[in-house]
Amino acid sequence: MVTVLSLGGSIVAPDLPDTGFLTEFSTLVRSWLAEDHSRKLIMVVGGGGPARSWQNAYRAICPGESNEQADWIGIMATRLNAQLLRALFSDICPADVIYDPTQVDVFSGRVLVAAGWKPGFSTDNDAVLLAERFNADTVINLSNIAKVYTDDPRTNPDAKPIDEISWADFRKLVGDEWVPGKNVPFDPVASQHAQKSGLTVICAAGRDIENLRAILNKKPFTGTVIR
Repeated sequence: MVTVLSLGGSIVAPDLPDTGFLTEFSTLVRSWLAEDHSRKLIMVVGGGGPARSWQNAYRAICPGESNEQADWIGIMATRLNAQLLRALFSDICPADVIYDPTQVDVFSGRVLVAAGWKPGFSTDNDAVLLAERFNADTVINLSNIAKVYTDDPRTNPDAKPIDEISWADFRKLVGDEWVPGKNVPFDPVASQHAQKSGLTVICAAGRDIENLRAILNKKPFTGTVIR
């Protein structure tokens, strides 16, 4: 049984690596895997603060910036974060960090860690591709927001949280175009792919360890279900 986590870089490394969160997260993952030896976990990690900082530096120096170059900068940040996660789980993650999700045929060990692949989409799309490859029906998308809102609550006080939404309605909120560093609950390109594949995505706050435990154990949780 394979579970796929799309782990936002903003909770792994909002600026520098969040060692407190990573310690709690590692403890949760290990205890959850120990409860059932048929369980396996794929973690696809984003770039977080380092990606944004380096992309912003590039854009400041090159005003007519290339989205492809900005994407590559973000991809390299995801690979740094992924290497850290892989090191934390090295005893149960024998495989190297995955860069190309279409070239993974065998899942040895209990944990598989993946990072950014190529320009044109975020690591959310890599998570969708890996879910397809290993027959997972759900991607758990963990970020710094507890739920999807009807609009950005930071700028619109009338924005409402959403418990469940269709892919068609969700895609109206996020659009169809990916821009490197775009701050959306789930990547527009990944959303198109997930809709076509019939995947369910759960969006939830990644730092809420007990809520994550509830999601993993299929108990009531706080978050937004997209299907």
